[in-house]
Amino acid sequence: MSAPRMNRRAFVLLGATVVAMATGAGIPSAAAAIPGAAAPVPPTPVRIVDDRATPATRALFAYLKGQQGRGILFGHQHDLTYGFTFTTPDGRASDTRAAVGDHPAVFGWDTLILDGDERPGVKDGTEAGNIAALSRCIRQGDARGGINTLSAHLPNFVTGGNFYDTRGRVVGQILPGGAKHARFRAFLDRVAKAVKGARRPDGTPIPVVFRPFHENNAGWFWWGAGHTTSREYVELYRFTVEYLRDTKGVHNLLYAYSPNASFGGDPAGYLRTYPGDGFVDILGYDSYDENAGPSPWLDGLVKDLAMVVRLANERGKAPALTEFGEGGGTEIRDERWFTHLAQAIEADPLARQVTYMLTWANFGGTKRAYVPYPGHALLPDFAGYHQDPYTLFAADIDLRGMYAARTTAVRNAPLIHLVTPTDRGRVAGGRTTIRVRVTGATRVSRVTYSVDGGRAGRLCLDADGFYSADWSPGRAARDNPTATLTVTARVDGRTLTDSAVVLLGEAAPLPAGRVDDFEGYAGDDTALSEAYTHVNAHTLTLSPDHRSSGTYGLAYAYDFSGAQYTGIGKPVDADWSAFTSLALWLRGDGSANGGALQIVADGIDFWYQLPLSDTTGQEIRAPFTDFAPAPWDTSNTGAVLDPGRLAKVAAFNLYLVHGGEGEAATKGVVYVDDIRAE
Repeated sequence: MSAPRMNRRAFVLLGATVVAMATGAGIPSAAAAIPGAAAPVPPTPVRIVDDRATPATRALFAYLKGQQGRGILFGHQHDLTYGFTFTTPDGRASDTRAAVGDHPAVFGWDTLILDGDERPGVKDGTEAGNIAALSRCIRQGDARGGINTLSAHLPNFVTGGNFYDTRGRVVGQILPGGAKHARFRAFLDRVAKAVKGARRPDGTPIPVVFRPFHENNAGWFWWGAGHTTSREYVELYRFTVEYLRDTKGVHNLLYAYSPNASFGGDPAGYLRTYPGDGFVDILGYDSYDENAGPSPWLDGLVKDLAMVVRLANERGKAPALTEFGEGGGTEIRDERWFTHLAQAIEADPLARQVTYMLTWANFGGTKRAYVPYPGHALLPDFAGYHQDPYTLFAADIDLRGMYAARTTAVRNAPLIHLVTPTDRGRVAGGRTTIRVRVTGATRVSRVTYSVDGGRAGRLCLDADGFYSADWSPGRAARDNPTATLTVTARVDGRTLTDSAVVLLGEAAPLPAGRVDDFEGYAGDDTALSEAYTHVNAHTLTLSPDHRSSGTYGLAYAYDFSGAQYTGIGKPVDADWSAFTSLALWLRGDGSANGGALQIVADGIDFWYQLPLSDTTGQEIRAPFTDFAPAPWDTSNTGAVLDPGRLAKVAAFNLYLVHGGEGEAATKGVVYVDDIRAE
């Protein structure tokens, strides 16, 4: 990590030249003009979401794949628009540059610019002006020698609130056929204009890595767990890709998938909401060190990165750490944090293959600094991180050579997918519309649907490009709680199918104050998991053996590998002012770990701690007067969970916390039933 900067850059550029020569990456072949010389290297084939992508976009993907194991690109969100070392953005000033004399290799932007919620967008500005502002950011990142990424913190299209407003079951309402679908399309229209308008002086569209609907396995965004189902999320992601690529003709995008940490290295958890290989170019995930220590966060980070890289290699995708950061705020708990981070990643043969890692914005003021600036305690360590030969900044990459690489796109195979209704979605009315999308085909014939293997019905191409038909569950809804809907198409001489299990009829309402009795999932563990938000690694299943009443309780299998806590939650959105306590049945596992009941009321996190030592199963009643603001919520210290706040309960959460060293177990199972306010 002490290699001289100039030597290191020369080494990196030399390596890039050798790779380019080996892959035909845009290096003119003098040998081709010499009689008897070897023929020029053919274009590199790339398999990406958009097989009509621009040459530069294809070349960017080829570069990211070829970069694996050669160094990790450092990225910074809003590097040119927010910082502690400048107030007026000029397209050059940045905290990264002030810290180490170089810009990041990856520049991150956000669709919040389009609404004027982040600069250079203007809150009361015109639509055209904010679209132009986002296009300008992308051009500036490209001019500074970096790759551009675009995140999406989307507004709540139902309530008009922001991305943290989880009310309204938004995803179901913005999917095709939903009441707010037109609003969502209008938003995507602005994204399309901004991305298509980001061009180099010669008119070439600048490639952008688009990262919509990130951190969806957590519950803080309206597209997150507990506020939508996995298949609704998948179909929303797929619609977004197809609309931008096929309807709006945007061909300078790569698409990134990035749920939130941690997974304990389990690919099943990571892939639970994966939109599919035909819709994703970059496998990423987000992880912040809230503990600011070498363990367990670093251990979990490396384990999950290795898992992501392994999946990316198997699927032909590029792996990335799409968000990371030191989460200690103003308190610096490890002055060699960047060094320890780099050492841990570089020491693992798989984790070190990530192509880029992007940290969040330096918004200034009292906000935390993810990139240290002159005078910051982490600056000396960040300077060493910058000098690490394996850590690449803007001066270490050659965009001109990269984008000139000769590539050819592999044509995408035909694909069929059932858009509505979605798997584990509920069909409660008398009629619903079946919608099927078929892409990548030259000839499509006989598109049909069947219910529970019954007689086939015909689906016809509609004005929106879906094969559709109206379906009435009818008697099936009275006789069965679920139905299996299967769609089939004859495509280019092959038969393609897709299917979904749909829930029939209205869901039985829970009594006032009831959070869950675990009886309403028809014995389906998938439906159970879909109803909850998830933080860190665990598995939820219905337990017929451990319960306080009814047929099922909840088996909560936790795993603290790579994290000090895990949590689940369920939206409530109710008035609990008439109740005085929270009650539940709990059977602990006898470990020294602890639990915490959390009520989110009037925007404040209140919690009540309890042990997991009892293994017999018992009723627990926690008076609301014993709840206190969560320790991390320092801005609300002293707040009281009174009837006024109980009138605005938004969510219930159950956290399990590692008890530390000694007898505390890393893995275990806790059983819960009948969660309610009394």
